[in-house]
Amino acid sequence: MVHAAKASHIGGCLSMADILAVLYTRILRVDPAEPQSPSRDRFVLSKGHATAIMYATLAECGFFSLTELDSYCRDGSIFTGHVSHAVPGVEVSTGSLGHGLPIAIGMALAARHAGAGSRVFCLLSDGECDEGSNWEGILFAPHHKLDNLCVVVDFNKIQSFGSVAEVLNLDPFAEKWQAFGWQVEEIDGHDLAALERVLSGVPAASGRPTVVIAHTVKGKGVSFMENKLEWHYRSPSDELLAQALAEVGA
Repeated sequence: MVHAAKASHIGGCLSMADILAVLYTRILRVDPAEPQSPSRDRFVLSKGHATAIMYATLAECGFFSLTELDSYCRDGSIFTGHVSHAVPGVEVSTGSLGHGLPIAIGMALAARHAGAGSRVFCLLSDGECDEGSNWEGILFAPHHKLDNLCVVVDFNKIQSFGSVAEVLNLDPFAEKWQAFGWQVEEIDGHDLAALERVLSGVPAASGRPTVVIAHTVKGKGVSFMENKLEWHYRSPSDELLAQALAEVGA
């Protein structure tokens, strides 16, 4: 998809592929036949620029045909370069960083007031945690005891213009969330069993929202992309596409 559209953000898509695979095959109570079911769990992709992997996941899960992805990032397509709620299975359009978590918190609060059993999962990037709006939300959610909310941070250590440590160091990251009153889990974000174990336990603590700090690798699975800043933006050539597909076993 990214190669055909000459698009970008493939590195950040690959870092979160395992997270989405576990969420959509093991955790989320969602039904492609009833994507607007009132009882569904909600998933908000706050790092909305990593849209290709979100659309691919939804297609693989049956929300729409894989062939529809041929229009990705083309003029007039609903499959835009930042995730769009026009696509079946997408709850909200995102991409302006720092907005997804506040929206997810609103969804969790609404579900609580309605007495619904729905859970809300929100996937953040690590660089996105530079945004002050997130930290307002991180303070707000424990105050309202939103234990139906789970945040997953795709902690691949690289953001758009450099490493996270260089641009705006987040350390001590887990301790910050703990100080704000969250239940904190820290795992290898490519360990499928660990992801399933932690995510299936949501709510993890009564009266407290959960954050899963998932340590990941930008460009995971493709040797020339792993931990390389340029693959936040680059689109693979024909030759590099062939190599990448071979390395991931496609």
